[in-house]
Amino acid sequence: MNYLWAFLIGGALCVVGQLLIDYTKLTPARILVGYVVAGVILTAIGVYEPLVKFAGAGASVPLTGFGYSLANGVKQAVSQSGFSGIFTGALSATAGGITAAVVFSYFAALVSKSKDQS
Repeated sequence: MNYLWAFLIGGALCVVGQLLIDYTKLTPARILVGYVVAGVILTAIGVYEPLVKFAGAGASVPLTGFGYSLANGVKQAVSQSGFSGIFTGALSATAGGITAAVVFSYFAALVSKSKDQS
């Protein structure tokens, strides 16, 4: 049942993104930023945490989950370090994911061959 809820919630987040691409003049970059900001805001007001507990990876893997990780990192760092945690919490909480994305992208670039764009 957990897989079903993860699929449905994650799929719903993706459907909203696709609808924004299809029916608005928003660029994909703005939609991506909007998703991250929405994840931060929903975490700050206490709405996203129950969704992550309910849907698991369906809510934590999309970009709203990245915003959730940023917000949680800041909350944790502020509780441990005080005001300076505002500046360090987000980076320390997401450093592993960002590093993995950079490393795997590098390896993908090594094994793939680029094509002519014309």
